[in-house]
Amino acid sequence: MSSKSPIGVFDSGVGGLSVARQFMRLLPSESLLYFADTAHVPYGGRPLDEVRGFALSITDYLIRSGAKMVVMACNISSAVALDEARKLYPKTPILGVIVPGVQAAVKQGGRRLGVLATQGTVSSGAYTRAAANLAPNAVVTEVPCPRFVPLIEAGKTETVEALNAARAYLEPLSRASCDTIILGCTHYPFLINALSHEARDLFSADCLPRFVDPAQETVREAAAVLADRSAVAPAGELACHRYFTSADPDAVGDQIEAFLGSRIDGCNHVSLDPARLS
Repeated sequence: MSSKSPIGVFDSGVGGLSVARQFMRLLPSESLLYFADTAHVPYGGRPLDEVRGFALSITDYLIRSGAKMVVMACNISSAVALDEARKLYPKTPILGVIVPGVQAAVKQGGRRLGVLATQGTVSSGAYTRAAANLAPNAVVTEVPCPRFVPLIEAGKTETVEALNAARAYLEPLSRASCDTIILGCTHYPFLINALSHEARDLFSADCLPRFVDPAQETVREAAAVLADRSAVAPAGELACHRYFTSADPDAVGDQIEAFLGSRIDGCNHVSLDPARLS
């Protein structure tokens, strides 16, 4: 593992850019390979075996492309493919976002945890299991949010549609008196304005929930793993970020620039064959 090698980050679409942005902020010398599997977005309603195939295929591609670490910046991939990926590639550190999200919530003192996630992540029960291990006394309420990812991928984060969806998914967490809400999909931080707006109306003023974005905790874990392996990029190293997609590279490149708020040096198309690893 070379310290100058890039870190691979992937998601079903552009949501994982919330994790990529934290890498750019906290570890600015690290180069990234970002893969947006936009041809198959959203993962949330797909069979879990199919999602596992996508995740393992992308992990394989990133490692073969020279990634020194792979981060599954996708909750459902973390839930269904992380353990298998670690068995397939024992020499490469592979991180997910679920355990870091629960760790961050517990650190903030959360005891009644709400989780907003895709249907697949909720069905997997991954957050409830992680909470049972890290905070056995915590009460967890998970809510599937099928309308969120299409809104975010379409750039409709500041719309009445977004507000209505946020309210619908927050209502059961309000009834459960959740004190901390984990954004259990890396797309969801892009809806924080809508979520915060509706939370102020649904929760009492003295019991507003804390929203937890697992991205920051995930990057901190990545930094610790790299340091332990003496694989941190040298301070002052000029980072070079490269972007890949399974869909139209021009359209996805425009999306990436819109979500990052900066220009990128192109986006490349890659065809994947999930069946290759089945």
